[in-house]
Amino acid sequence: MTIRAVAWDVDGTLVDSEPLHHVALLEACRNWNVDISDISEDSFRGVHMGDVWRVIAPRMPASATERDWMRANDEYYVKHRRVLKPMPQAIETIAALATAGIVQICVSNAGRIILDANIDALGLSTWMEFTLSLDDVTEGKPDPELYETGCARLGLMPGQVAAVEDSAPGRQSARAAGLVVIAYDHLGERVTQADYVIRDLSKLPSLIGAHRPATMPVALHGTGGN
Repeated sequence: MTIRAVAWDVDGTLVDSEPLHHVALLEACRNWNVDISDISEDSFRGVHMGDVWRVIAPRMPASATERDWMRANDEYYVKHRRVLKPMPQAIETIAALATAGIVQICVSNAGRIILDANIDALGLSTWMEFTLSLDDVTEGKPDPELYETGCARLGLMPGQVAAVEDSAPGRQSARAAGLVVIAYDHLGERVTQADYVIRDLSKLPSLIGAHRPATMPVALHGTGGN
């Protein structure tokens, strides 16, 4: 099957956003004098904000609403978005795929405000055909709806689209939707639910044959490391 498009996860895949997300959570909770500093920075990696709230809500006062807490978190993140940096080789890989004629989209479990802040901070808007956020669907990852919606808008079969994901919920979502799942394992984790594993984003174009019109290399059937 020829890969004609790449669907990028954003947080932790294209942008090194976890530190800012964590600080935004801490600061949002401090608006209600709640300290959540005992929660590790990577506890909510790949988890959409509705589920984050459900974990934090029991620690919040009755006066705190999900809507107000979400707004406080989003405002802090957007205000400080200029500190965000791309993941290693992210921009170069996006450029290489574009040169090879591969259509690219972003499929994020973040809300629209956060996704747009990430896109703006990295200057990705000119590279992407479109972007999908949690606000564009009914269910976020690990539900397949985001990736199903992406394929439908592209007019492509799921097997013609490669999803690049750094988190288990994202890989589960892409696999359930039928995409070719490529795990970006920059943390050296035990990766599951992936067709291929890369530890360097610059390996992606050659993996999917983006240097020329070609199908996925026959020798790459199955999960492997790069």
